[in-house]
Amino acid sequence: MDPNRTDDTPADLTRRFTTSVTVDGQGSTYVPIPFDPDDAWGHKLRHHVAGELGGCELRGVLELAGEDGGHVLVLGPSWGRHAGLQDGAPVEVVLEPEGPQRSDLAPDLAAALEASPEAGAFFDSLAQFYRVAYLRWIDATKRHPEQRQLRIAEVVRLLEEGKKERARR
Repeated sequence: MDPNRTDDTPADLTRRFTTSVTVDGQGSTYVPIPFDPDDAWGHKLRHHVAGELGGCELRGVLELAGEDGGHVLVLGPSWGRHAGLQDGAPVEVVLEPEGPQRSDLAPDLAAALEASPEAGAFFDSLAQFYRVAYLRWIDATKRHPEQRQLRIAEVVRLLEEGKKERARR
């Protein structure tokens, strides 16, 4: 599984299923998702996931599969060559949301994101790398706790502006 997954990740976020994959002419692998990730993990603009496909670890982003509103995980040709999957092959899949989720956040930050739905939605759509960077910057105030609320306000402002990361000074 994902090395960034913590042992306290709630088991109810993990989804296990068997599906048949499609491998196209260029070698990309398409994994249909038999559930609605918004229902399973909460509404997000993008669902970043980690897990396993046929015993091989993966990370990716779920995409809309088409007009039916279903989702699919698309894995590139190099991943498909590594896994050795064939078109139409049934495969065991384990998926979970990647990285820190809203439920993992400190109450003060969670409340700030809840108060700004735009910032909260953008935070939820970010890749793990960007979410973790914001959280580390906020948590780096341990020696100066008076800075924490200022940093939370700055993060909310940046998220409202659609910024994936803060400018380094």
